[in-house]
Amino acid sequence: MNLLDIFKPEHRQTLRYQVVLLGGVALLTSAVMGIADRLTRTDIANRQMEDLQATLQQVIPAGYYDNELVRDTATIQDGERSVVVYRARKAGQVQAVCYQVSAPGYGNTAIAIIMGVDRNGTLLGTRIVSHNETPGLGDKIELSKSDWILSFTGRSLSNPSPEKWAVKKDGGVFDQFTGATITPRAVVKAVKGGLEFFAAHRAALLDEAEPVTGAKP
Repeated sequence: MNLLDIFKPEHRQTLRYQVVLLGGVALLTSAVMGIADRLTRTDIANRQMEDLQATLQQVIPAGYYDNELVRDTATIQDGERSVVVYRARKAGQVQAVCYQVSAPGYGNTAIAIIMGVDRNGTLLGTRIVSHNETPGLGDKIELSKSDWILSFTGRSLSNPSPEKWAVKKDGGVFDQFTGATITPRAVVKAVKGGLEFFAAHRAALLDEAEPVTGAKP
């Protein structure tokens, strides 16, 4: 019996027919999914780049660059972690950089933060990328819920002094939230750590020296 014989009416109730039919359906489904993936892959990638560009523009003002932020990147080795950095250039010189830091928030879930820093180590902007903090309490770190995150703009390691980089409850200058001190405390610590990262790798970040593998702050 050849393959075509299987599809004759008298063979449609046989196990062989059912197996061949099921296999054919599986192959057809796989082919359709593969074609759909190829057709949409470029659109998805473009949308992701657009979303990333929009996020970067929130923390780096337009006047700081004339390049494509999403395409001017560097990977800096900071101890055991690798940090992807986006550079804002104007007339070829790096004027600011943008990168992500994270902190364990309430319940030890990660808070992802993106920050823009100018070449002098001053914060241009800070935004929350993702978190799982308690609605109505810890979620006030979102700009859509409060303007608390804007309190970092213009800050640096010397403004305030290092010992004042804390919430007011801990003797610092940053407000905490009623009933939710853990969240702002974690964000303040992470942002300060991000500025320390900039200070430790300033030359590499500003494209003034080759990144040093394994360097620590």
